[in-house]
Amino acid sequence: MFGLSVIDIIVIVAYFAVIVGIGFWSMRRIRNQEDYFLAGRRFGKLIQTFAAFGQATSSDNAVSVTTTTVTNGAAGIWGALNILFATPVYWMTSPWYRRLRLLTMGDFFEDRYGSKKMAGLYALIQAVGFMMMLSLGFSAMSKTVMALTPKSVEQYNAAELAEYNLAQEMDKLESADFAGLSTSEKERLQQLRLEKPRKIFSHFHQGTLMFIVCAIVLIYAVAGGLEAAFLSDMIQGIFIILLSLILLPFAFAKINSIYGSTGVMGAFRTIHERLPESFFEIFGSPASIDFTWYYILTIMFMVTINVAVGANQLSAIGSAKDEYAARFGFTTGLYIKRVCTILWGLLALTAAVLYAENVSDPDMMWGYATLDLLGPLKMGLIGLMIACLMAALMSTADCLMITSSALLTHNLYRVMLPNKTEKHYVAIGRIMGIIVVVGGALIALQFESILSQLKFTWEIGVIFAASFWMGILWRKTNRKAAWASVLVTLLAFFLLPLLIPMIFPGLRTNSYLTKLTEPEPLTRTYTAHEIDVQMREAEIAKWDKLNAEGRAEVARPEPIEVGKKFTKTFQLKSKGIFWAQGVKSNDDGQRVGRDRLYIVLVMLDMLGWDLAKNPNALNETVRTLFQVVTPFVILILLGYLTGPDDKKALDRFYAKMKTPVLVDRQQDRRELELSYAKPHRFDHLKMFPNTSWEFCKWDRTDIVGFSIAMLVAFGIIGLLLMVVSIGG
Repeated sequence: MFGLSVIDIIVIVAYFAVIVGIGFWSMRRIRNQEDYFLAGRRFGKLIQTFAAFGQATSSDNAVSVTTTTVTNGAAGIWGALNILFATPVYWMTSPWYRRLRLLTMGDFFEDRYGSKKMAGLYALIQAVGFMMMLSLGFSAMSKTVMALTPKSVEQYNAAELAEYNLAQEMDKLESADFAGLSTSEKERLQQLRLEKPRKIFSHFHQGTLMFIVCAIVLIYAVAGGLEAAFLSDMIQGIFIILLSLILLPFAFAKINSIYGSTGVMGAFRTIHERLPESFFEIFGSPASIDFTWYYILTIMFMVTINVAVGANQLSAIGSAKDEYAARFGFTTGLYIKRVCTILWGLLALTAAVLYAENVSDPDMMWGYATLDLLGPLKMGLIGLMIACLMAALMSTADCLMITSSALLTHNLYRVMLPNKTEKHYVAIGRIMGIIVVVGGALIALQFESILSQLKFTWEIGVIFAASFWMGILWRKTNRKAAWASVLVTLLAFFLLPLLIPMIFPGLRTNSYLTKLTEPEPLTRTYTAHEIDVQMREAEIAKWDKLNAEGRAEVARPEPIEVGKKFTKTFQLKSKGIFWAQGVKSNDDGQRVGRDRLYIVLVMLDMLGWDLAKNPNALNETVRTLFQVVTPFVILILLGYLTGPDDKKALDRFYAKMKTPVLVDRQQDRRELELSYAKPHRFDHLKMFPNTSWEFCKWDRTDIVGFSIAMLVAFGIIGLLLMVVSIGG
C-alpha cells in the first residue's frame, strides 16, 4: 500500500500503540496543573537526559542537516551545530530555571517585573514561535515520508512530468563549469534556480500526512501531559539514535559495491574521490559560501542568547527533582544530539555520492536514501524509519505542545478567568495544546523551505532575550526598560516586516525590493578528484559538439588529471536581499518577494550601502547582529535613565534565585522563607559586591562541570574535522 509492505505497516502501528498507551497510563496520575504541565517535578537524571534530548531533537534535525550538507558541503553541518558552544553555558544557567520555582517561563516576567501583561504577551509570542518549531518538524517528516512513497515517472501527471523535466535540465546546467556555459544557458540557469522545480512526487498529500501525526500526538500528549511526553521521549530517544545510525552501514556497503572499494575506510576514500575537494571545506567553500566563519560565529551568538529564553527550557528543567538532575540531564541530552548531528552529516556525504543526480529537492534526500538502502530488504526497516522520524517529531511536539498550553492557560486564560478549579484549567490546557499542534501543521503548509523556517525559530527569541538575561543579572533592569526593549524589537523586526507587505502587496514585486545579490564569478584552485575529471570530460564533449555546430561562445576547457591541480570557476547563486524566504519567479516570470520584508537591510541599502555587492553571508550577519544587539542597547540605556523597580520585590526575587533547590519540598519552602526574611543572606556569593550586578561566584560543581562541557564541545569539533578529513 503506497509503496509500504505489510511488515512496515505493522511496525508503525505497533509503535504508535505503545505511545498512545503511555499517554492514557499517565492520565491517571494527573491531579493538578503542576502534575499536567511539570509532571509533579519528580524526574531524575535519566529522564531529564532523554527529555532534553527529545525536546531538542525533531525530525527536522536529521533532514535539515542532510539538506544543508548536500547543498553546501560539509560546512552545512554547522547549520545544526550552531548551538554547540551554548551548551556549556546551559550548565551554568540550568539551575536558574529550577530556582525560579515557577510553573511557566511567562511567570518569570510577572515575578521579576510585576507585569501580568508582559507575561501574557510572552505566552502569546512563544506559542506562535513553538507553532513555527512544530511546523519545522511537520515539514521535515512529511517531505521524508513523501520521498519514501514516491510515484514512478510513468505515474506522473502532465504537470508533474513537466516539472520533472525542468529539474533534469537544471541539474545538467548546475553540474557544468559556469565559465563554459553560453549566455543563454547562464540566463536559463538563473531562471530555473528561482523556479526550484522538483523531481520526486509522492502518492501521499503533504497535508494528509501532517494531520495524521497531529492526531497521534494529540491523543497521547493531550491525555497524559508532560509525564506522558517525557516517558515516551525515553523510547523515542532510542528511536532517534537508531535513526542516526541505521542508514550508515547500508550506505557504506552500497558505495563499496558500486565503486569497488572495501571496508569503512574504503568507503571514506571513495567519498573523497567522488565529491569535489571544495565539498570538504568547512569554511569558505564556494559551495558553502554562506557558511563563512563570521556568519557561523554570529549564529552561535544569537542562538546562545535566544535559546535561553525559550519556554521549553523551564518545562524541561523545571520538572527535575533537584538542580543537579536539571543541569546534568539538560547538558548531557544536548550533547547526545550534537554527536547525532555529526552522524547525520556523515550520512549526507554518502547520500551526495549516491543520489545527488537523482534528487533535486535536498529536503527529500533522507527519505530517498532510506527507500533505496532499506526498501529492498523487506524487513520492516522502512516502517522503522518512518516510526523513527515520527518519534523524533513527536518527542519535540509533545514538549512544545505542553509548554505552549501551560503558557496560554496559566498566563492568559487564568488571568482573564481566575479562581477556576484545577480540573478546569487542566481541561483548558488540553484544548490549548490542540490549537498549538494544529496551528503548527497549518503553518508548515505555507513554507517550501525548511531552512527559512529554521531561521525564524532561531530569531523569534530575540524579542524577550534582553529582558530575561538582564532581568537575571542586573538589578537596574526595570519594567519600563523591559517593555521598551520588547515592544521596539517586536515592532521593528517582526510585526512591521510582516504587516507592511500585507498592507502594500505591490512591494513584493517592486523591482528595487526584488533585486538580487550580484556575486562575481569565483575561481578556485583544487586537486582534481575522479569526479572532477569526469565533469571536465563532459564539458569538453559538450564544447566539441557546440563547436562543430558553430555555436561555441567560449574557449575549449582544458583537460585535467586525477591528482593534478586545476582551476574551476563558480557562479555563486544570486539571492534575494530583502525578503525572509528570498525571491521566486511567478508563472509570468516576474520576481516576487516572499515572507517578511527585512526593513533594516532596506534602510541600510537606501542610505548608500549597496548590499547587492555584498556576499549574502555578510548581509545576513549584519541583519542578525543588529537584531540581537538592539534590544540590549535599548534596555541598558533606559535602565540607567530610569529608576529601579521596588527594592523589596527585587530583594525577594534575588534571594530566591540564590537559594538552592532541595528535594524535600517542605525543607525547600523553609529555606525560601528564611531567604525572604534575610534577603542578603547569600550576598557573600556575589562576584561584584556592592554593585547592581548579580553574577555569582562559581563553586566546584560549576567549574568542573563547565570545564568538562567545554572539553566535550571541542571534542565534537574534533570529531567533525575527523569525519570530514578521514580518507582524504
